[in-house]
Amino acid sequence: MYLIDTNIFLEVLLSQERMDICKKILNSNIGNQYLSDFSLHSIGVILFKNGKEIIFQKFSVDVVPKVEIITLSKDFYKNLADAKLNTGLDFDDVYQFKIAEEYGLEIITMDKDFNKVKDKIKITFI
Repeated sequence: MYLIDTNIFLEVLLSQERMDICKKILNSNIGNQYLSDFSLHSIGVILFKNGKEIIFQKFSVDVVPKVEIITLSKDFYKNLADAKLNTGLDFDDVYQFKIAEEYGLEIITMDKDFNKVKDKIKITFI
């Protein structure tokens, strides 16, 4: 089971350089994908900011129903500051890290910052 990081979806949605590999990963793992609520909101913010509201609408119709959207449990929020201090991750990455830890998920990402926690949870870098 995989927590798909925000950057994987954005790579496809914004037709960026690594779109094909990201699309392949998403298509080959349908049914085993989780998306954090934070990532969903971040995707919306970025697409709206770039005038790509229609792309977000298509994403919410085509992709969102195929992934499980999860949120960090209230009890885990109190650990975010400690996790940041222990790992050096930014808020968005520490949130993803704690969700993956809580749900026992492997993170699929292009963000090399996750090297800081690869000894704590499983990470697949694209």
